[in-house]
Amino acid sequence: MSNDNTAVSTENPGKRKTVLIAITAAFVLAGLGWAAYYKLVLSKEEVTDNAYVGGNLVTLSAQVTGNVDEIRADETQMVKAGAPLITLNAIDADLALRQAEARLGNVVRQERERYASVAQYDAVIEQRRLALVTAQGNLARRAPLALDHTISGEDLAHAKQAVDDAKAALAVAQRQADSAKAGVAGVGLVSHPAVLSAKGDVLQAWLAVRRNAVLAPVSGYVAKRSVQLGSHVTPGTPLMSIVPLDQLWVDANFKESELRNIRIGQAATIETDLYGSKVVYHGKVLGMSAGTGSAFSLLPAQNATGNWIKVVQRVPVRISLDPKELAAHPLRIGLSTTVTVDTSHAEGATLDQPMLASALYATQALSQPVAEAEKIADTIIAQNLAR
Repeated sequence: MSNDNTAVSTENPGKRKTVLIAITAAFVLAGLGWAAYYKLVLSKEEVTDNAYVGGNLVTLSAQVTGNVDEIRADETQMVKAGAPLITLNAIDADLALRQAEARLGNVVRQERERYASVAQYDAVIEQRRLALVTAQGNLARRAPLALDHTISGEDLAHAKQAVDDAKAALAVAQRQADSAKAGVAGVGLVSHPAVLSAKGDVLQAWLAVRRNAVLAPVSGYVAKRSVQLGSHVTPGTPLMSIVPLDQLWVDANFKESELRNIRIGQAATIETDLYGSKVVYHGKVLGMSAGTGSAFSLLPAQNATGNWIKVVQRVPVRISLDPKELAAHPLRIGLSTTVTVDTSHAEGATLDQPMLASALYATQALSQPVAEAEKIADTIIAQNLAR
């Protein structure tokens, strides 16, 4: 019995030592593995969960004054660029267009009269010139007769007065002709400033009629509809907003100490709370904000005070999103995300390059066929020029 106890006691210390060595070796290997993983992976990544989906919020407003007759889209609905979303009452705009067309016709007729008066003044000048020649001839014939007292001195004086009157009448006619020509010289009737101004009023009134339909400038989803039927709206009044969900990005707020190795163009992966780790988006660093979030807040921090506590600041870093991945898994503005930036390549720039010559965003939905309005105005001009 004693021999058995002695064998067990001599075997246990050996086993215990082996187990302790194995546990120690496991901890050492785990530490080495973690150190290698940190050196090879974690040290070349910057991760933050202080990141949110951002996007454009396009505010829709009226370009003319009027009362709302129709609302054709509501919140959460998808709309296409160029679709009429709100219609304003068009009675006032139609009347204004008719008045502008009438004024254009009236201006053309007035200018026709002015151009015709120029020719009339030229005829008057010619008439006054002939009268002067006649008066000068009469004076020339009476002058020799006055020397031999065939005619009286009074008759000669009357002849001289007729010449002076004819010269004065000719001068007045020339001044009147110059005044008339000053208003029409150098341009044809169709190109006269008064006609062009009236034509511009017609174009403006025509555009006002077209702008009674408020169009969607971009494709997206309606949000924040504030307009109601019957509301009296003026230019610039916000009516509703449109969010184009194909133009989204992520604003990742990294700590100032994490920006050391972040560069423009570095690859990034994004996970959202909406889809979880099953859906991973891929993007690139587009740029960094010009200041911290607190610097652009409504009430910036006042650090020049007696009681000061250092707070780690965060700088927004904009991350692009792949449009194809967005189409497959749509996101919404404001969703929470987790962003991981691969900083293994740190040769890029920290500041963005100068802006491109081309437009970053553009729309053709608000363009109007002004050539159609110009044809209408030209027709009115031609009708009032007809003889």
